Amino acid sequence: MRIHFIAIGGSAMHNLAIALHKKGYQISGSDDVIFEPAKSRLDKYGLLPSEMGWDENRISTDLDAVILGMHARIDNPELLKAQELGVKIYSYPEYIYEQSKDKLRVVIGGSHGKTTITSMILHVLNYYNRDFDYLVGAQLAGFETMVKVTEEAPVMIIEGDEYLSSPIDRRPKFHLYKANVAVISGIAWDHINVFPTYADYTLQFEKFIDTIEENGTLIYCEADADLNKMVGQSKARVNKIGYAIPAHQIENGVTYLLPQKTALKVFGDHNLMNLNAAKEVCKALNIGAAEFDAAISSFTGAAKRLEVISADESTNVYKDFAHSPSKLKATIDAVKAQFENRNLVACIELHTFSSLNKDFLKEYAGAMNQADEAIVFIDLKSFEQKRMKPFSEEDVQQAFANLKLKFFNDAAKLKSYLLSLNYKDTNLLMMSSGNYAGFDLPELAGALEK
Repeated sequence: MRIHFIAIGGSAMHNLAIALHKKGYQISGSDDVIFEPAKSRLDKYGLLPSEMGWDENRISTDLDAVILGMHARIDNPELLKAQELGVKIYSYPEYIYEQSKDKLRVVIGGSHGKTTITSMILHVLNYYNRDFDYLVGAQLAGFETMVKVTEEAPVMIIEGDEYLSSPIDRRPKFHLYKANVAVISGIAWDHINVFPTYADYTLQFEKFIDTIEENGTLIYCEADADLNKMVGQSKARVNKIGYAIPAHQIENGVTYLLPQKTALKVFGDHNLMNLNAAKEVCKALNIGAAEFDAAISSFTGAAKRLEVISADESTNVYKDFAHSPSKLKATIDAVKAQFENRNLVACIELHTFSSLNKDFLKEYAGAMNQADEAIVFIDLKSFEQKRMKPFSEEDVQQAFANLKLKFFNDAAKLKSYLLSLNYKDTNLLMMSSGNYAGFDLPELAGALEK
């Protein structure tokens, strides 16, 4: 098979390219810019384009297929040439389905927790040397790539994103996988540039339920009132299994599953709910509760999900992917509950289209109230790039309903302020789906005053 990737540098795209290369396919690709780690990883496998930019001469009828990334535009010259020649064009979720249509497909959907639930399932399957394919949204310890596709594996575990599939396919990705076993972790409005109302957004999950194969299984978070109502009203002919927070206790900063008192390396209500979702999936894959607990005790978390940057007897520094209101509140609440005797300095970077929309910003009201020191950072360049009017400190304080909140739009001033604080018996939580304008978080953690 000869496959060409348009916008090969994307996180899912370059991983799929490597996975297909390992499968023996002939892979070519193009992009206008490729960042690390994709650049080095593509280069390692001889898949890095020799020149950046688009060239319609890369497209010919010799290709079996073109896979189109979301980063490409609808007027991309390579895309136009492929359309002109009648070459088969796939979005990457479409192609993932092509690679898995004869397998049992487990699809993890929801506004939050997708990567963690998927990672937990992969960890347990790996622990028991099960053969499986996968697509996950983060780099995981013990897994070289974020995508694996083979002929032999009987099952594929897929993180199912609700964002659009490609520039020419406006369907949400998770609608294309046709799950046999599906998970919905919860629903919290996001991607307002595509789904301008909450009703538009929730409709995508209703449709997702309808895409589950007949007599398949839907595993859902029954603690989410809107999701609970949606599942109850659904006429889909599927087996519905609800889950909630498992019995547990916290001692000296460690969470234990009850009744066996299994020590965990992760914590927080959302992680515990994620764990129960993963347990239900593993049950459907014939892994019992006791086997699951034995395996999950060594799970340390997905990258950037309450990831420990540094820790000592007085201070832990975490980085987390949280950026939406629900994720922000859940992450702060988790750290406060785990360390009741420590203060918490919590800092979030807002940079997504949704979070920089003044109307949507109100969704963050109260989200940081549990933090002893709440800080919001927005790089001025984020507004410039999106051609949006910058927020003032007053705008942010009012939207968050927190007049004590500190606001920064200059990375150097933020860093200086963070370094000025006393971190004795205090944790620092840095949250962003971006990069804090290039902050070196390990360096920052090492310089904190105790």
